[in-house]
Amino acid sequence: TTIVHADRFVPKNEKQRADTDGDEPQAVPFLKRFTVFNVAQCDNLPEHLYAAGEPLPEREMVPQAEALIHATGADFRIGGERAFYMPGSDTIQVPPQPAFFHQIDYYRTCFHELGHWTGHPTRLARDLSGSFGSNTYAREELVAEIASAFICSSLGIEPTVRHADYIGSWLTVLREDNRAIFRAASHASKAADFLLGRNADVEGEAHAETAYGSAQSSHAAALRL
Repeated sequence: TTIVHADRFVPKNEKQRADTDGDEPQAVPFLKRFTVFNVAQCDNLPEHLYAAGEPLPEREMVPQAEALIHATGADFRIGGERAFYMPGSDTIQVPPQPAFFHQIDYYRTCFHELGHWTGHPTRLARDLSGSFGSNTYAREELVAEIASAFICSSLGIEPTVRHADYIGSWLTVLREDNRAIFRAASHASKAADFLLGRNADVEGEAHAETAYGSAQSSHAAALRL
């Protein structure tokens, strides 16, 4: 079976040119082809390669986090080994929760990708066009990670991956911009409020429906009297 890996990279000379000219480097797309074989197509392999993989453990669900993810209405696709947001299809892809070494980090990742999701033109309309390694990309990564930190704090979730470490790695890309963190925090606050607001809206609707149902029951009881 032939598979193709598609990605982008920034050549070294392009990085140097961008540094000299003071603009963002342009990433170059590339395709790399591989021929792969399923184990079932091979003979005389070591026995352990034929063994079925260990089943994933049960999910360690956090109810308040699950409620928020559901309330956003975002299109989540569960599977694969990478987490990312696709602006074109407006979808979020994350690995299964049990695939995370510490399952609590699944929620930190979901909220990071939801942070990107808020930047869609139909929501908070941020610039999501940056290629990996560019200043635009770094700024958006800061926004998404700080938004994730805000939401985790709001929900009482403590991931094992430190938000500060990830944020610091992208700040090095923006080392010439001493106000990058403040601008990112402002956008992140809006993103977190947007997401938490979705949850509040759903809870408010549920409360209103419950109150309406109670009122109807009270009215019916009063009529019977």
